[in-house]
Amino acid sequence: HVKALYKNHLQQKINTNMRRMAKQLSLLLLFACAFHSGRRALAFTIPSSQNAQYSRGATKCDMKLNAGETSNQQNNQNEMKLSDISDRRSVFSKASLAMGALATANVAPSMAEAVITEESNWPLWTALPVAPYNRRRTIRYEVGPGVHAFDQLIGIYYVHVPIRMSVVVVHQDDASRRGLVVYAPVAPTKECLSLMQELIDKYGPVRDIIDPSTAVEHKVNAGPFARAFPKSNFYVTDKQYAFPLNLPNSFLGLPSWTKPLPRTSRGTDMWGGELEHEVLTVKPGIGSMFQDVALYHKSSETVLVCDAIFAVTEEPPRILIEEEEYTRALLFHARDTKDEVVEDTPENRRKGWRRIVLLFDFFFPGSGRGNLGPGPIFEALKTPMYKDGWGGWKPFSWGEDEVKDFETFSASGKPTVLPIIQIILARGPEEVQRWLGVVTKWNFKRVVPMHLDAPLALGPSEFADTFQFTKSGKNEVRFCDEDVQFLRKAEEGPLKFSAYKSPLGTLRGEPCGLRKPPKS
Repeated sequence: HVKALYKNHLQQKINTNMRRMAKQLSLLLLFACAFHSGRRALAFTIPSSQNAQYSRGATKCDMKLNAGETSNQQNNQNEMKLSDISDRRSVFSKASLAMGALATANVAPSMAEAVITEESNWPLWTALPVAPYNRRRTIRYEVGPGVHAFDQLIGIYYVHVPIRMSVVVVHQDDASRRGLVVYAPVAPTKECLSLMQELIDKYGPVRDIIDPSTAVEHKVNAGPFARAFPKSNFYVTDKQYAFPLNLPNSFLGLPSWTKPLPRTSRGTDMWGGELEHEVLTVKPGIGSMFQDVALYHKSSETVLVCDAIFAVTEEPPRILIEEEEYTRALLFHARDTKDEVVEDTPENRRKGWRRIVLLFDFFFPGSGRGNLGPGPIFEALKTPMYKDGWGGWKPFSWGEDEVKDFETFSASGKPTVLPIIQIILARGPEEVQRWLGVVTKWNFKRVVPMHLDAPLALGPSEFADTFQFTKSGKNEVRFCDEDVQFLRKAEEGPLKFSAYKSPLGTLRGEPCGLRKPPKS
């Protein structure tokens, strides 16, 4: 008994130290990734030899909406002067020293160990060292008849958003084929696999697993998940890649039975009449590739997509509000001053969620002001034991138009395309239109994306309208032009070296007159 207690204590101590190291690594990545921001916007990835060597692991390292986010942030000191390269390098040099000091401080927040159980532990979290590290709570809910969502969390600097796996029920009238198809696997923790087992007991075994993306936040979990179900077919999109060395799948931790997913199911009986799929493929630049799979579940009239579309409202997602440890992210971003202790109320949760969404989508939104210089870092060093970690580091402030900014972007949950994804898709408008030509022939009334809100009540015409920019010939967004100013400067500057020229031009929106907060 004493040995067991000591082992448990030692494991908790190891996990705490590893989380602290990961947070320190995340801080350093804020600056290291700055010099690769162009490739990040195009789904920048690198292989993880550690995870590839692990018998149940799989990954590349692309922080599409996290490390990329901080990477893009690093290209902007205070006023986002992308053209002032010499000033930017000077800022990086000074800030890196301060960031290194902050990284050595004890910035790990206290953990509510009793809230998220051992069943949620994910030992391979170091393959992609982003939050919530090893503490991967999973929640399951039904989004349509025979369609189940499994939500976990992903993020950096408390910009935490849901990452989703979907499971569809197939062939219930055929005893030899009945079972489940898994789309976009998440981390197969004991909790996740237990929730899967409940569906298996009811509907039959896992027949097929699909990794619908080249992005690492999805791919990193696909191999381990497939290994948990070795009798299942395991498909990945056919343009997987790694940067800077484009290694074969076996070096990226994908199991030996991995198969390339055909670009289309048309003209085949691949899914036995239960499903259809169509792959969207766009090459936005040298050494990168974007793919997404639309999967149509006929019986429920539901389409699953990975990253091509999403929607959001002011209500925080369930995964962020059911755990006190996860709710911390909402309150962290609800602060108006560095040392403010924010009361946990529904309104403050919404306030924090608004800001998380704006940072997640735009990196430097029009209603905010960013300061990634050494000033906020030195302030954080004064309070290394801040209760929620990061030393209370607060490099962003918000103006009076923050609510207006969010409401214009959200449009009460109207679907849209993530701006970074729109930059990519604008490099292949003809391919997007071809893909839509197939998808919109399906008879669906529901769309389930793998991030943010789900399900979305959309039919074929509403789905196609979301990609109107590929048809209009203009790279327009339906939200504020001030929000895409930073991304537009990135397109016109650093991304020129790694992205093909878009026939649609750079991102443009209607000016909203958003006011930034005064300089501090």
